[in-house]
Amino acid sequence: MIPTRRSFLAAGALAAVASEGISPPLAKANAQDKPGKTKNTRFAVNVEMWWRKEKDFLKRLEAAAALGFPAVEIWPWENKDVNAVAETCERLGLQIAQFTAWGFKPGLNDPKNHAQFVEKIEKGCEVAKKWKCSMMCVVGGDDIEGVSQEKMHEAIIEGLKKAAPVAEKHGVTLILEPMNIRVDHKGHCLYGSAPTMKIIKAVNSKFVKINWDLYHMHITEGDLCGHLKEGFAADAIAYIQLADHPGRNEPGTGEIHYPRVLKELKALKYTGFVGLECVPKGTEEAAAKAIHAADDW
Repeated sequence: MIPTRRSFLAAGALAAVASEGISPPLAKANAQDKPGKTKNTRFAVNVEMWWRKEKDFLKRLEAAAALGFPAVEIWPWENKDVNAVAETCERLGLQIAQFTAWGFKPGLNDPKNHAQFVEKIEKGCEVAKKWKCSMMCVVGGDDIEGVSQEKMHEAIIEGLKKAAPVAEKHGVTLILEPMNIRVDHKGHCLYGSAPTMKIIKAVNSKFVKINWDLYHMHITEGDLCGHLKEGFAADAIAYIQLADHPGRNEPGTGEIHYPRVLKELKALKYTGFVGLECVPKGTEEAAAKAIHAADDW
């Protein structure tokens, strides 16, 4: 078995237990705590990427609650039983941190789709009320042949400006997500913090911010903590997501030192949920324990 950061952390924890004279029963009891109940950060587990083999979506919500997570995040709502999801989350005490209201296609970067976009945001806001959710993710769209990136970004700004009053009316924040084009989303029109912050500034609405996915930002530009400072200084960030790289798995499986990044988020006074939009490398329980360890600083 190849040693992992988590195995080294576990070994260090055992050594600390021995040095402090903690009895084995107490150490065992601590190990049995639900891993989703973390020390510093509130996580929202993505139930589309976790428990992917479970066809019953409501059982995924139950599995998230069983691990102790306080919240979940969801992709498009259209193929879900909206009322059943609301009732299940209410019963389990789960919050829905955010869900996807507008995906890759049709593109928000094409003005001909803006009327449909605004209509979809209106419908999404009604779902958000049922789900007691205050954020909805929107995506810019893939490249359009023959159209410059500047023009596509101008169209995104135009579309968001049209939808911002709808979001404000319902008290829902639209969170625009830039992707990475090196690994996962080649041909996508929006990537990196600088152009996304420029769009948010141009829209100029407190109900339109960024879904700042650390995985995508790491691949695109690096310097995660430095760029986070810039994003918060510009009041452009509403939500954070993470995954390690390479692999898009849980913290501790790749090259990102997430304890440092999570510590920076706390220093920047971010108190919202951090979305776990990652694929568990092994079991979901093992991934939850790795996330718990990464947040224990």
